[in-house]
Amino acid sequence: MPTALVTGGSAGLGAAFACRLAADGYDLVLVARDRHRLEQVAAAHRRDHGVSVEVLAADLTEPAGLVAVQRRLTDGTRPVDLLVNNAGVESDGEFVDVDVHDLQEEIDLNVTAVLRLTRAVLPAMIRRGDGAVVNVASFAGYLAARGSAYGATKAWVLAFTDTVAATLPGTGVQVIALCPGRLRSDEPGHVKQGRSALWLDPQMAVDRCLADLARERTLSTPGLVYRAVVATLELPKRTLRSMARLVGRGREQRRVPRGTDTTMRLAG
Repeated sequence: MPTALVTGGSAGLGAAFACRLAADGYDLVLVARDRHRLEQVAAAHRRDHGVSVEVLAADLTEPAGLVAVQRRLTDGTRPVDLLVNNAGVESDGEFVDVDVHDLQEEIDLNVTAVLRLTRAVLPAMIRRGDGAVVNVASFAGYLAARGSAYGATKAWVLAFTDTVAATLPGTGVQVIALCPGRLRSDEPGHVKQGRSALWLDPQMAVDRCLADLARERTLSTPGLVYRAVVATLELPKRTLRSMARLVGRGREQRRVPRGTDTTMRLAG
């Protein structure tokens, strides 16, 4: 059975990922801070889908919690086939009003944990020639709310995924950024949700992401409105990537012996 590790796997989008993956036959490793909630969710997946579910209670903003999850990802006796970097946090308020410790927590969870966990799991995946990483970004990475540091962290996730994806062709390993907009939630205290097309169902977002992953795409944007906007914003990037690949191949073809003066050739 393949194994998927999902951070923030007990609620919201993470719970939707866990539900879909369990239904698809994945054994699960669910990561979140609340062990009691994790155990409840794990019991439901075991009962409903007959899969193995491992609970790993860890706070990814704390060094000990991050190391514990990294250790699980690098355990060669129990390989992880799919990593879903879903856990994230958004501070409530504008930048100058938010406590600096809350801002640092955004960086620790939304940026540092994504980098560290992706770095932990990729080498073994590449050695096996199989595996995938899903990094949950946000439409806020393209259009952040006024004064929010959250959008900056999600812009980093998009750029990070893009650069990692460029190193993986031919390895059998994939990485994709999921870029949802507003997601509906039944969690207590969640913001008021509208009925417009801007509000998306988490399970639909997961289904779209996994379908795009199967198509070997590196970016998934659920929702027609969001997808249309992102496609427009991504057009210059796609053009630049194509140019970079052409330039890269050209330089490889002009490779010269070590020690040769290449100043004029590189300038050209």
